[in-house]
Amino acid sequence: MRQLAAILLMVIGIFSGLAVAQSITPEPIFPDTLRWGSPPNIPGLQAAWVVGAEQKPGHYILRVKLSSGARIPPHTHPDERITTVLAGTVYVGFGENFAEAEVIAIPAGAVYIAPANVPHSVWAKEGDVMYQEAGMGPTGTSFTER
Repeated sequence: MRQLAAILLMVIGIFSGLAVAQSITPEPIFPDTLRWGSPPNIPGLQAAWVVGAEQKPGHYILRVKLSSGARIPPHTHPDERITTVLAGTVYVGFGENFAEAEVIAIPAGAVYIAPANVPHSVWAKEGDVMYQEAGMGPTGTSFTER
């Protein structure tokens, strides 16, 4: 009986996964269709949800632009974020306080991972940058710098 229940759960899991996969339709997303917003507390930052949204469960992609010199202070997210640098060089620091001497240069084409709940900061030290973050929502941002 336990084997039958285990098999039934496995089959349900497989088919429910297929149902979710089938609900997604192929759809190109072009840069000129993105809706950019600027939070008031971080000058030089613009962000746009490419896929998903902050409070929605499931995959999301967030595209971010930082003007030269702009810095996002140390913060955390409840989920792991995989970040791909699309243009420029992003400087990333890990820790509860920003330390210029400890930032890591991440050039265009490179990827870095910010684990869930690990404080990190982002800086456009040498020019405008654009990067894209991917993760699983719902998500959020909590600033940690004191």
